[in-house]
Amino acid sequence: MHPALRSKLKRFNQARKGKAGRTLLSNFASLTVLQVAGYVFPLITLPYLARVIGVENFGRIAFASSVIVWFQTFVDWGFNYSATREVARHSEDPDTLSRILSTVLQAKLLLMLVAFALLLALSAVIPAFADARLLLVFTFLLVPGHILFPDWFFQGVQRMKYLTVLNLLAKALFTLLVFVVVRQRADYLYQPLLTSAGYLAAGLVALYVIVWRWHIKLRPQPWPTVIRTIRSSTDIFINQIVPNLYCSLGMVLLGSFHGAVANGILDAAWRFYSIVQNIFLNVSRTFFPFFATNLSKHHVYAKYTLLMAGVACLLLIFCAPLLIHLFFTPEFYDAIPILRLLSIASFFQVVQNVYGVNFMLQCGLDHQLRRFTVNASLISFVLSLPLIYFYSYYGFVLTFIIGRALTGGMAYHFVRSHTTF
Repeated sequence: MHPALRSKLKRFNQARKGKAGRTLLSNFASLTVLQVAGYVFPLITLPYLARVIGVENFGRIAFASSVIVWFQTFVDWGFNYSATREVARHSEDPDTLSRILSTVLQAKLLLMLVAFALLLALSAVIPAFADARLLLVFTFLLVPGHILFPDWFFQGVQRMKYLTVLNLLAKALFTLLVFVVVRQRADYLYQPLLTSAGYLAAGLVALYVIVWRWHIKLRPQPWPTVIRTIRSSTDIFINQIVPNLYCSLGMVLLGSFHGAVANGILDAAWRFYSIVQNIFLNVSRTFFPFFATNLSKHHVYAKYTLLMAGVACLLLIFCAPLLIHLFFTPEFYDAIPILRLLSIASFFQVVQNVYGVNFMLQCGLDHQLRRFTVNASLISFVLSLPLIYFYSYYGFVLTFIIGRALTGGMAYHFVRSHTTF
């Protein structure tokens, strides 16, 4: 074996045996297991639900879920990064952790009340919401379940195994109850209730584990402190929500201009793009709390993560025909060039996570990153209108690449211009 390669392997083995290395590997493994479970458990119930409740009710559930995702994002308000960062920096201080957890929970409860009032108001004026009011309310119960389950806390203390175990138990319980409770078409309303019950149960257990394991004391916090906490996370919230201008709305434009077939072609390619992105998202989430106290090691992480992203991009380009031919019928073969183009976007997304999320946010440059994201999103959204209209899904993907490239490129340029590695 080459001496240089032997030396690198030796250093890798030493890091793996160290406490930090073991923690990072354990957290990545936990997140990966959780990601796989997120694909597997829905596949178990999917055929049964489709057969029992029918395509119409299945579509109603999908509609309600897509609506509540926006409210969930509103209630999260960027705390999945800002609160994780604070927990990681004070992971050995029970009093500070108690204050952080209490403040964030109180802030999320306040945002939840605002979100619920907004949902009721929209249900009164939008016919589609009014027709699905009860289903939307039942699905909204997922929000308090997510609040009670502070995954950001487990991420901050770098103990993702608790998150994985509790999530798996909740998903397993929900999967079993679906077969027991949902027996006819009218039972479709029970599906969101069961999902919410699983999250609520897991959340209560999670809070008990946190209080017991980390000696946390939940106390009411002054409302001015809660409001300041919400304001301090606003930049991160905007940074997460604004890209939907050219992503989610772009998909709506694609369907409006070119019909369901165009959306189907895009969706076929998007599924494989999402898998690759979720893998690198797990890497990003694994290292994010680590860099709260070890930012000097970021350059090593950046080098190897970008190298892996480049390899993944090339593999996706070369394997696109095989993947589409293997999983889809000939009518989806137009998705092959779309998947190849999306692989380019996946690389720029990793650049954004490496230099934007895992460096700029750790340096407290939330406002600067928000400015990059807003500018890139507005440019991409303006371009999306003519590009999607004239070039269908090719226009969407080009818009998507531009948005990701601008955000990732600006973050990279800013970090390289203001730091010395």
